[in-house]
Amino acid sequence: MIRVLTIGKIKDKRLGALADEFLKRIRPMAAAEVVELKDSQPEKEGRDMVTRLGSAGGSQLVIALDEHGEDVTSVQLAKLLGQHGNICFLVGGADGLGRDARRRAGRTLRLSSLTLTHEMARVLLLEQIYRGLSILRGKPYHRA
Repeated sequence: MIRVLTIGKIKDKRLGALADEFLKRIRPMAAAEVVELKDSQPEKEGRDMVTRLGSAGGSQLVIALDEHGEDVTSVQLAKLLGQHGNICFLVGGADGLGRDARRRAGRTLRLSSLTLTHEMARVLLLEQIYRGLSILRGKPYHRA
């Protein structure tokens, strides 16, 4: 199961449609869901994410997305997806991830050195998940 825990809804209908399209493309290759949590203060959002994640035990890999995270290539992300059957990505709101959410994550990755809106980050993450699954399955989407 691939889960994306994200703060807030996508307000721009075009970005929402694009996120939905990538989620639709992902689902034939892997169970996937996007869970939207209420937008509030980063620390409350972080606590809400941790509550939603449940206990730290088990096989779920939790990955926080943060501008200070580790850089990975699409191929490296594909390998990560292939190694973990149960993975959850945390996408913060406009003010980033709360401290509790960052602490709960086993890894921290960044999508770009540039600052992205949380809406764009969600779309980009879903596209990269789709790309990674395509790489693992030998589909022609990724041309590197």
